[in-house]
Amino acid sequence: MSNERTEIATLGEFGLIEHLTKNIELQNVSSILGVGDDAAVIDHFGKQTVVTTDLLIEGVHFDLAYTPLKHLGYKSVIVNLSDVYAMNAIPTQITLSLGISNRFSLESLDEFYEGVYAACSAYGVDLVGGDTTSSQKGFIISVTAIGEVTPEKFVKRSTAQKGDLLCVSGFLGSAYVGLLFLEREKKIYLESPGVQPDLEGESFVIGKLLKPEARKDIVEFFAKEEIIPTSMIDVSDGLSSEILHLCKESNLGCVLYEEKIPVAEEMKKAAFKFEIDPTACALSGGEDYELLFTISQSDYDKLILNEEISVIGYMTEVEQGANILTKGGGKHPITAQGWNHLAQ
Repeated sequence: MSNERTEIATLGEFGLIEHLTKNIELQNVSSILGVGDDAAVIDHFGKQTVVTTDLLIEGVHFDLAYTPLKHLGYKSVIVNLSDVYAMNAIPTQITLSLGISNRFSLESLDEFYEGVYAACSAYGVDLVGGDTTSSQKGFIISVTAIGEVTPEKFVKRSTAQKGDLLCVSGFLGSAYVGLLFLEREKKIYLESPGVQPDLEGESFVIGKLLKPEARKDIVEFFAKEEIIPTSMIDVSDGLSSEILHLCKESNLGCVLYEEKIPVAEEMKKAAFKFEIDPTACALSGGEDYELLFTISQSDYDKLILNEEISVIGYMTEVEQGANILTKGGGKHPITAQGWNHLAQ
């Protein structure tokens, strides 16, 4: 990367937007009009539209001490696409708004947008608008994602039924352990700046934090196998917290089997370095962006075709509460120890 630094002020707001968006090519037929007019125009041809927004604030949701701007751009898009997939919908457009302080150069913003475009390209999504404004000190990112779903196919959190199987995609807890490593190295660096970071062998967990993916493949699998989950949510604040959301919204209890919770070998080894329990990381760690969903038992035979999905429990009467059965045979109420953005 060159060391040139272009002050953003030299372009002005419209010049900046034009610079950052000049190479957009629209990929979806539903994107009728994109960046460059007063508003985008989207036509969904009789499908229903899903809309979701996320706000990411420096110092609360990300730390630029160890988050490359390209990764941050990528992740800003992914966290929103994940919410669209959690409705069993396909994301088609995003808008992106930024608050930036003068400590950012045009080159650093280009780097951020490189990540944004990489995510848009990987998931077939069009960037169709947004806004940039100046911020007093921190970097503020707001993304809105728009998706489409055929009527009656969207999935809510509140429609699980008693007896449904509780399932989750992928592995859990890895991003949280990745965060522990990066926080540890940052602390060491601040105390002694000469020390090189020691992240040998931890690329899996750190990758899960810095470059998460949204589970487009799972939603495509549902469509192919004609499975419609009875309820669904994405895992952004930790498994236990998300399970409790499904239970509360659907007015049900559940049984979760500890031994069925999917954790990657790399995460287990990494957790042991911090002397923490991998199950605790999976239950309470956030930012995995996996899909947690319920299906009726009649779909079980279709579900086991997919190695990326684990059945981890089942839904019960609300009176029985939400409980975890431990490997040792104990039974405990599930508590929401997920990551709480507001309790900083």
